[in-house]
Amino acid sequence: MEFKGKKVLIADDEPDILEIISYNLRNEGYETITAKDGEDALHKSKVYRPDLIVLDVMMPNKNGMEVCQSLRSQPNFRDTLIIFLTALSDETSHIKGLEYGADDYISKPISPKVLISKVNSLFRRVRKPDNEGILQVGDITIDPVKFLVTVQGREVVLAKKEFELLQLLATKPGRVFLRNEILSQIWGTEVIVGDRTIDVHIRKIRQKLGIDCITTVKGVGYKLVT
Repeated sequence: MEFKGKKVLIADDEPDILEIISYNLRNEGYETITAKDGEDALHKSKVYRPDLIVLDVMMPNKNGMEVCQSLRSQPNFRDTLIIFLTALSDETSHIKGLEYGADDYISKPISPKVLISKVNSLFRRVRKPDNEGILQVGDITIDPVKFLVTVQGREVVLAKKEFELLQLLATKPGRVFLRNEILSQIWGTEVIVGDRTIDVHIRKIRQKLGIDCITTVKGVGYKLVT
């Protein structure tokens, strides 16, 4: 089994849903931990340090978004994969979830096949590179040691901030990076720059790469797609 041994915490106030998700993930080789509400999810996250957390949006004692926001504020959980489980299907709710730091959504009623597909897909995205930090995303290769980017073997010359921005997006292909997150990680908190700065850098990266691989999520941020 591809991801055997990875730990997944599932938080939902409905016992039947906890059992369905746990059963299907265990069949795929995952280790599962369950939590009955938001406070329980926060506690067990700190105790078990799961690789991925499935959070029901509507839970008592802190809802899923509150739990996600709390975890993302802590350095130990900034890279933990988080999926929201929700019956809310409107676009506004999904965008709000991304802003709180979710990596993906699973809609209720739950489809076990969709559940497994999304979980497996997220773990594939964050596999550690085998070759001294080299990142390979589709046709793009990023070598941070040599400060080198190639597209289908063609070398692309990027400015320092352009390189750092592309490298950040490539660490989690498919994940939406929020504008304030990009500003914080690339420019830091001591340098004052605006959203327009990100837009200009993204446009330059797209032009230099010559391929359509960076998607704008309107009002939220950017993601690298393959």
